[in-house]
Amino acid sequence: MYTCAIELKPREMASNIDHAVVDGFGDEWSRFDQHALPLAEWKALAEMYFDLLPWSTLPPHAIGFDLGCGSGRWAKYVASRVGTLHCIDASAAALGVARDGLAQQPNVQFHHASVDEIPLPDESQDFGYSLGVLHHVPDTGEGIRQAVAKLKPGAPFLVYLYYAFDNRPAWFRMIWRASDVLRRIISRLPHSARFGASQVIAALVYFPLARAARLLELSGIDVELFPLAPYRHRSFYVMRTDALDRFGTRLEQRFTKEQIREMMTRAGLERIAFSDRVLWGAIGWKRSA
Repeated sequence: MYTCAIELKPREMASNIDHAVVDGFGDEWSRFDQHALPLAEWKALAEMYFDLLPWSTLPPHAIGFDLGCGSGRWAKYVASRVGTLHCIDASAAALGVARDGLAQQPNVQFHHASVDEIPLPDESQDFGYSLGVLHHVPDTGEGIRQAVAKLKPGAPFLVYLYYAFDNRPAWFRMIWRASDVLRRIISRLPHSARFGASQVIAALVYFPLARAARLLELSGIDVELFPLAPYRHRSFYVMRTDALDRFGTRLEQRFTKEQIREMMTRAGLERIAFSDRVLWGAIGWKRSA
């Protein structure tokens, strides 16, 4: 039986939070609880995101946290490798999905809290991570700082933030700007309408472009700059999930590699390294006092 430690906080006390975004993610993870995600694909995605985390250097029975756990899809991968994992999310609905999905993991504790209310003692954690979350809070740098404060000196923190296409040509950024106009419109629709619009985009844009990239790759063509090429080996379920994530979210921030490095450094991290597989995934270790 899993351990459940839910802490409810007054909404007005939290400052680094957008409640409309939190409500949107609660709706998203209720619709896409990741149970339909093929096991092999889930494992491949998890291994990609956690490629930088040095599992062998963590202490035995390590204690850590998943900040913005959402559906718990990454926590499921981590929990079996550590002693205790704290799953933290500002959405009660998302946390409910995570509790259901992690019911067989007795070493997981759940906390209903925002990034500026992390209910863990400072300098108490052996590791921490936040994947695809902190670009959806008003002050991303402060969110990183709050997370790092919970780490023991020398502990690693893994983060994934949307990249600002700083390694892409101008025409690629122009395509994104056009899509972002659409996101700003769709994300302000009611939940059912934004879900429907995102699924149309998944079917008519994500799927054909991803499969076209796959065919071009099989023909020996370099598809690195082909739109939505990263989805060429992904299932339609992932495309549907990510289309809702991308077009249904009102607050989205993007950062260059150097901006992320600067935020991590200011938060007290050192030895910062970036992933070659996820743009931009990065890891750093908390500096000793």
